[in-house]
Amino acid sequence: MVEQGQMSLAGQRLGAPETLGISTLEPGHKPPAMPPGRLVPIRVLLLDDSEEIFDISHRASGRVLFEMVCLHLNLIEGDYFGLEFQSHHRKMVWLDLLKPIRKQITRPKHTVLRFVVKFFPPDHTVLLEELTRYLFALQVRQDLASGRLTCSDASAALLVSHIIQSEIGDFEETQCRQHLLNTNYIPDQMALMDKIMEFHHKHIGQSPAESDYRLLEVACRLEMYGIRLHPAKDREGTKLSLAVAHGSVLVFQEHNRINDFNWSKIRKLSFKRRRFLIKLRADPSNINQDTLEFLMASRDCCKMFWKICVEYHAFFRLFEEPRPKPKPVLFSRGSSFRFSGRTQKQVIDYVKENEFKKLPFDRSVLMIFICVCLSFSEVTCALVTLVNGHADDCRGATPSPLISPMLNDTGAIRTDDEEDNRRKNCPADNAYFIAKELLNTERTYLKDLELITVLFQGVLDKEDCVPDALKTLLSSTYEPLHSHHTHFLQELEERLSLWEGRCNMQVKGEIQRIGDLLLKTVQEMKALSAQLQTSSECVFALERACVASRSLECVCREFELQKVCYIPLNVFLLSPLHRLLHYRQILDRLCKHFPPSHTDYSDCKAALDDVCELEAALRPGLEEIENYQKLLELQKDLIGVEHLAVAGRQLIRLGCLSKLSGKGLQQRMFFLFNGVLLYSSRGITSANQFTVHRQLPLHGMTIRESEDEWGVPHSFTLMVQQQSLVVAACSESEMEKWMEDLKMAVDMAEESNGPTADLLTASKDVKFSEVESEDDLCGSRTSLQRNGNDSAITLQRSNTTAHVCWHRNTSVSKMDFSIAIENQLSGNLLRKFKNSNGWQKLWVVFTNFTLFFYKTHEDEYPLASLPLLGYSVTHAGESENIHRDHVFKLHFKSHIYYFRTESEYFFERWMKVIRSATVSASRTRYRNRTELD
Repeated sequence: MVEQGQMSLAGQRLGAPETLGISTLEPGHKPPAMPPGRLVPIRVLLLDDSEEIFDISHRASGRVLFEMVCLHLNLIEGDYFGLEFQSHHRKMVWLDLLKPIRKQITRPKHTVLRFVVKFFPPDHTVLLEELTRYLFALQVRQDLASGRLTCSDASAALLVSHIIQSEIGDFEETQCRQHLLNTNYIPDQMALMDKIMEFHHKHIGQSPAESDYRLLEVACRLEMYGIRLHPAKDREGTKLSLAVAHGSVLVFQEHNRINDFNWSKIRKLSFKRRRFLIKLRADPSNINQDTLEFLMASRDCCKMFWKICVEYHAFFRLFEEPRPKPKPVLFSRGSSFRFSGRTQKQVIDYVKENEFKKLPFDRSVLMIFICVCLSFSEVTCALVTLVNGHADDCRGATPSPLISPMLNDTGAIRTDDEEDNRRKNCPADNAYFIAKELLNTERTYLKDLELITVLFQGVLDKEDCVPDALKTLLSSTYEPLHSHHTHFLQELEERLSLWEGRCNMQVKGEIQRIGDLLLKTVQEMKALSAQLQTSSECVFALERACVASRSLECVCREFELQKVCYIPLNVFLLSPLHRLLHYRQILDRLCKHFPPSHTDYSDCKAALDDVCELEAALRPGLEEIENYQKLLELQKDLIGVEHLAVAGRQLIRLGCLSKLSGKGLQQRMFFLFNGVLLYSSRGITSANQFTVHRQLPLHGMTIRESEDEWGVPHSFTLMVQQQSLVVAACSESEMEKWMEDLKMAVDMAEESNGPTADLLTASKDVKFSEVESEDDLCGSRTSLQRNGNDSAITLQRSNTTAHVCWHRNTSVSKMDFSIAIENQLSGNLLRKFKNSNGWQKLWVVFTNFTLFFYKTHEDEYPLASLPLLGYSVTHAGESENIHRDHVFKLHFKSHIYYFRTESEYFFERWMKVIRSATVSASRTRYRNRTELD
């Protein structure tokens, strides 16, 4: 038996090692208390066909039992499920969560409740937990076996092939045939055995988690997916069936849908005795009656269908749970029934905001064979050992970019008063802190150069597929730069060491300066201008070589998956150009800090003039290569387009918008280029790539706000080629940024040669279509290329900018990327979690919109990372009881981190660079900032 707070066999079979909470509870809340009274054993049949007994008070409500089951399974997204049982009229009914169980089940000892899927979303991607998708897959399997989920033979064979891939693993002909002979998944399975095996052979390498995802991807497009038919008759006595779905009430004749009534067209649903009534909204174009009447078998049947309609409408259409109606004083009229629980939107927000730890679970052994493939979550490692999805020690791991750094105290310097005492001995002059920033960032830059000259070139030297010309180009470009900056770093460390020491005033004036070293290194860099220019050519040359050699492409992709390669490889190749921008910023701050009479001013001013001259010569090429690098990175993230990185193509903005369709608001990833707008959805593969659904040419496009028209906050409509697309942003500011950039891009397109010149080339095996027919589903839709070296090529970093935007529901513009290049910072920070005592000293590198955490600056690779898109940075308030100076707070929904800096200077610098990553720039604001600078 299972009592409250206790786990048993089914929980072990579904792999719930500990209790994290359940979906129907807000964070920090506890399940409803068990009311006093006699305990009654209640039997519940789970989706894996295991039966559990829960001891529950005979006075308890249905919610207590339901949440005990969810708690038992460690199910976070439990709101999609329900408990059903056979009433004394031998009809299957749903357990009402608000009513006491004793008033619903007359003979609890002889009643078995079934835990099943109740609400079927039209888009499987909204199911965020692997356990939830697994339970949905079990439900699909049951519906197939019972004949409830009808479909074409091709679709049925494809569905079964995904099920057996999940259960027995990769295709082996004898094993697969024997398994199908012993296990029946669908009626008349023998006739489709060869077709099932043909599909199964195409799924090699597909994990159980991905098989569940692909199964749901196919099932969601079937007409009978999630449909539960309720027998009825029309006014003429014709036998029909009624059903309810996410967006409408449906009418079927046998298994053919003959009509549907969208929620937007329905004014009221009601029932009177055996009659079910649908009252439609007034429509002059509708020649039929405004009230439709259907006759059902009994009043109970009518009321039961009416209830599920009310619940479906509330769950999928409302933003929050409806409030209970006040009880009448004397007489009541009509049913008091209401939907109880969270809506789909609340469920999705709840899971995203709380970022539950991904725990592995064991899949049920329903068949005679045991699954030999590992699930995604069984091989996923924590971010403390895996950064950016690197797969050195954990095959197939793809940690979410939302996982916050979980560094423990082991090895980290735990300090409070010691750090404060050390700060008191530091010079108070801001010139010292500017010089220290130069030293800190130079350490990071030299590490980045070593990655190219030592690690990457070392890998290439061992490969026969690398052209000699490419090896020569890389060595001649980066080795002189590495040698120069190694010497410069040594001089900086010596100078700062003397600056921090004790000395008399005469000596102090000679060593407490930095301009002379900067002037010397800038003049030497002018002699290395050829190497700075060819760093751009290295990016082009490496890409050309990868296109020509699949083996070299595989080598580069595998190198990018190593822990040391914490940002894209091309960004490392362009770091010499970025470093020039940092020198200009540092020199500019020094010149503003020193008065013209200061001994260091003249050297700093001369060095600044030389840097600006060098930057002016390189900047046009830098803007071009930066755009090219972003296009190359996006090409790896997108499925469905080819030749993205071509001359003239410019990325303007990428990010998340919600697309309004018949299925409601669906999250989509949008990519705005000059001439074309793409939108896509994200799959669940090793690479988590985005599949492009459609391209919209910008030539002739019009944009208008449409919040009043559709009643959707922050929505606007795109009109092009007599078609419209309604999208909604997450906030008003996001909507304004999108509309501003879209209008700018449309103006650019109008000035170009024509609407088709900028359209991207689609991949041959991808059709741009939102809705596929059943016949189109018979092909395998996995994006993993598994032949030869292709599997390594598709394994990409899971915290690229596009993926972080997807998780954080935000966007990034071309100007945000430009600002991010200039705003890079390194140094020691003290970090504290919201509920922890004391502080941890960490070496932190900020680049590419992300904080990377190390124990010391000498570490080879980061231990954890924290993407900052979507976060806000503020001062720590007095009410937060920090009681320390120079503390700033990072905050994203329920996640809070505190960081301390060693001085006011570094406090302001960290605040500035982090704000550049947490607040997306609009064109107007960026233009104003540039003018002020």
